[in-house]
Amino acid sequence: MSNSTHARETLALGLPLAGSSLAQMALHVTDVVMVGWYGVVPLAAVVLGASSFFIVYVLGAGFAKAVLPMVAAALARGDETQVRRDTRMGLWLSIGFGLAVAPVFWWSGPILLALGQKPEVAELAQGYLRIAGAGLVPALCVTVLQSYLSAFGRTQVVLWVTLAAVGLNIAVNWLLIFGNWGFPEMGARGSAVATLSVQVMSLLLLGLYAGLLPDLRKFHLFQRFWRADWSSLRLVWRLGVPIGLTGLAEGGLFHASALMMGWIGTVELAAHGIALEVAALTFMLHVGLSSAATIRVARFEGRKEWPALRRAAGVAVALSLVVAVSSVTVFLTLPRPIVGLFLDMAKPESAAILAYGTVLLMVAGLFQLADGMQVMALGLLRGVQDTRVPMILAAVSYWLIGIPCSYLLAFQAGLGGVGLWLGLVVGLFCAAGSLMWRFWRLARV
Repeated sequence: MSNSTHARETLALGLPLAGSSLAQMALHVTDVVMVGWYGVVPLAAVVLGASSFFIVYVLGAGFAKAVLPMVAAALARGDETQVRRDTRMGLWLSIGFGLAVAPVFWWSGPILLALGQKPEVAELAQGYLRIAGAGLVPALCVTVLQSYLSAFGRTQVVLWVTLAAVGLNIAVNWLLIFGNWGFPEMGARGSAVATLSVQVMSLLLLGLYAGLLPDLRKFHLFQRFWRADWSSLRLVWRLGVPIGLTGLAEGGLFHASALMMGWIGTVELAAHGIALEVAALTFMLHVGLSSAATIRVARFEGRKEWPALRRAAGVAVALSLVVAVSSVTVFLTLPRPIVGLFLDMAKPESAAILAYGTVLLMVAGLFQLADGMQVMALGLLRGVQDTRVPMILAAVSYWLIGIPCSYLLAFQAGLGGVGLWLGLVVGLFCAAGSLMWRFWRLARV
């Protein structure tokens, strides 16, 4: 198989997945924008509640993401029974995790108060999480089904369902946040109902597609769903827990960077948020390519076709590098217009935010190279079902190298926010280098 064929097949899988990731971001953006129109305190509650939900979700989504390489490898071996068992146990573990953490959402108010949040914000956030938290089990099951369908190469349906979810989210938000068309005015809780509705709708659509599509019906995914397969459950657990913890470590890295930027100043924090939002948009392209690389590598690993595996991995890395270089070029040539899109220049503080955000976005060029390579390396390693050592390498790079470097460069070396971002770049480059070394060492079989 030629490099151009590998590239076409990777892009055919990766672009719809990247689009789905961007659409998933749009769900969050629409919530923030529409609740922001409603009021400041409800907005703070939704931002706090949504970020808290996301942290818990990332931890539990490790099981769903473990299903992707397992199913892809089983399909490559022609083992239809294992496809069903692995997916079903991924659903079991996702449901179990969602039920186990439900009390955290129900009694989130006291937790948020203990973390120093204002009482009125904590109370509203608890009301939001009591509703949105009910959507964790559907959300995790949706991610399992997305992995299952993606392993078959059916990534376009994942994209279309996510886009439909964005439309439903906007409609329910409009009805329930503001009380339009005679519906109750629920504010922040209305946004939570919209989130829950989206998760339930997505689960129903993907479940029907996975269960009824003629080409997939032979796998009998939901037949005798109650039957346990302990060996598959142990394997999904073994792969999934490190994936979840790796995601938690990476999410915590950026949360810690926001806290430290807040120590520097409000203008700097605002600029940090804008630059990070722009970087996150381009990062979704790397996420899509990384998931595609997981599928491609897992297929070749399942058939033990090591030369093809290495070639597919090399092409995926090259595609990710092209995306990174393109992003760097845009960030270096158009930083002011990009940052300006997020600002009302009539406000007095906007000029300072624009100036600082422009500098940070230029530093984000280095950020793109490092972040793209580390997420691609993680995807490749998941393709060969290696997650425990990568978890350790990532955690060390993020927390024992990246965060200390950020603190030293920002506060001890006096570089401020730029130093903080340079420290993140150091940590991400360490992760990228060590994880890529790990993959190519394993791929030389």
